[in-house]
Amino acid sequence: MSGGEQPLSRPDALRFTRRVVEQQAARQPALIDRWIAEEQQRQAERRRGEERRPQPAQWLIQYGLNRSNVDAVHTGDCWAAAKGGRGRPATRQQARDALLRHVPACVHCRPDTALGIFE
Repeated sequence: MSGGEQPLSRPDALRFTRRVVEQQAARQPALIDRWIAEEQQRQAERRRGEERRPQPAQWLIQYGLNRSNVDAVHTGDCWAAAKGGRGRPATRQQARDALLRHVPACVHCRPDTALGIFE
């Protein structure tokens, strides 16, 4: 030790350690409170995002590769339409009209049955 400093006695070192732990412990609740507030804000933002998300389409019309030919009509939750990626949202009437114009109904989700069209 330089400058005439004496080494800390064991009780002094333990008292110092106790003060450090007390200081850290005093800061921890504030830190945890901040974490809680941040998490509550994230949850509120997530809820607002879910509330603002538009409702999924109930009906989809699938277009061909050239984007003008109509290939099929699907229900909004059809996995085949989601997999193909060429479906566009449609109203119930648009889906019904397409089926009545003999656009094929998806064999997986059967929008013709859901719309009450039996041919």
